[in-house]
Amino acid sequence: MARKERPLEGEDGPLRRFAAALRRLRHEAGSPPYRELASRAHYSVATLSGAASGRRLPSLDVTLSYVRACGGDVREWEGRWHAVAAQLAAAEAPEPKEETGENGTHGTPYVGLAAFRTEDADLFFGRERLVEDLLASLARHRVVALVGASGAGKSSVLHAGLLPRLSAQSPPTAVRVLTPGPHPLDRVRHALDAHPADAGELVLVVDQFEEVFTVCADPGERAGCIDALIAQARRPASRCRVVLGLRADFYGHCTRYAALVEVLREAQVLVGPMNAAELRRAVVEPARRAGLTVEGALQATLVAHAHGQVGALPLLSHALLETWRRRRGAALTLDGFHAAGGFEGALAQSAETLHASLSARQQRLAQQIFVHLIALGEGTQDTKRPVSREELNQDADTATVLARGARLRLLTLDDGRVELTHEALIHAWPRLRGWLTDDRERLRLHRRLTDAARAWEALGRDPGALYRGTRLDLASDLAATRTTGLTAAERAFLEASTAAEAA
Repeated sequence: MARKERPLEGEDGPLRRFAAALRRLRHEAGSPPYRELASRAHYSVATLSGAASGRRLPSLDVTLSYVRACGGDVREWEGRWHAVAAQLAAAEAPEPKEETGENGTHGTPYVGLAAFRTEDADLFFGRERLVEDLLASLARHRVVALVGASGAGKSSVLHAGLLPRLSAQSPPTAVRVLTPGPHPLDRVRHALDAHPADAGELVLVVDQFEEVFTVCADPGERAGCIDALIAQARRPASRCRVVLGLRADFYGHCTRYAALVEVLREAQVLVGPMNAAELRRAVVEPARRAGLTVEGALQATLVAHAHGQVGALPLLSHALLETWRRRRGAALTLDGFHAAGGFEGALAQSAETLHASLSARQQRLAQQIFVHLIALGEGTQDTKRPVSREELNQDADTATVLARGARLRLLTLDDGRVELTHEALIHAWPRLRGWLTDDRERLRLHRRLTDAARAWEALGRDPGALYRGTRLDLASDLAATRTTGLTAAERAFLEASTAAEAA
């Protein structure tokens, strides 16, 4: 007969309720002795009984092994574990802050979701061969495309790989970096005008080139931007070279432009997955530079998760950052990795920590903000969509959501713009995926309203740009739903449209 478990101690809370639920699962499975569970789960009796003790949250692997041994629903319990981990992190962990005294621009050896910047070059490892290939291609061609899947590390290669190498040349090569934004032609012209004709060679790097298709709404300006880039690089005696960083799923969009087809045919560098040795360098070398060690079991686990996965680098980097925050002395450990949520769960756990820290109204605003920062795919994956800070509401709750999202490195606030730090969040955070899939047609309608309000403002509030008829009816129905939060600009546009229709 199985020995009766000790009663759960302590105050009621997520940890105690989680342990009680594990005990109920075991009871529903017929209360098998822990020795029998240990033979099924391949964990010790002490580890499994400790998982249901309520003293601390067991690792995800231990939890799922316990659940499998009791015949439970693994997917359901994985979701439960992440929810409890997020609650505990929000209640117990200090506000994330950048620490000092170690290598790295931010005082950390890992950058998390964010792309590596030029000043992070001393932490950038594993892509040395790719950087050499890119430099060689740029020496042979005046326009080069760096093409890879979302999460392959294109921006990091450009900023922390290519740019430092160009700056180290003798004499240093002048570099201008831009992202297209809503008006790419203006940005290209500004970058070119800022470089005097007699100032020597210029390398113009256009990161996230897919924004010419996702953020720029004017086909004429899009075509003008493409023509200007290619023509500037290929005119006789040109001293300008161009590097385009392009997401692979927008390859087909480029084939509509003859100049881009020629570039992609002649001079493209593909960003594939890192091999095992490159991944190990990316994991170990930044820690070593900071005087830290990475436990062998953790190295093996991380490499196994990321090997062969072309879009896994943001998840790897975020998991490393969260594991670093839970390090034991000078060592990054497998236990710390599991406590952070594991490879894919660490990002979801950070996002849930943000959500749990917000009031009910702030949570509704967070849903509106995060969805607003995503361009819905039309035959492609959803992508992040940078917006002007002025496009969002200016109230204190919105500012709180943005500040906390930035502190957790889920959002980037820079130069008056707000954007997701990386598109990996779209796929790794189940709550956000749910928001995006619940009613995509309503989201598309809202996005059209956003664009119409922006155009109305750009035209000096021209009455001819207002909604009328069916479009106004659909937008009014949209505004009446509780889940749709309109910005002040969108409300002003809708009110003006309604007044004009009634006049």
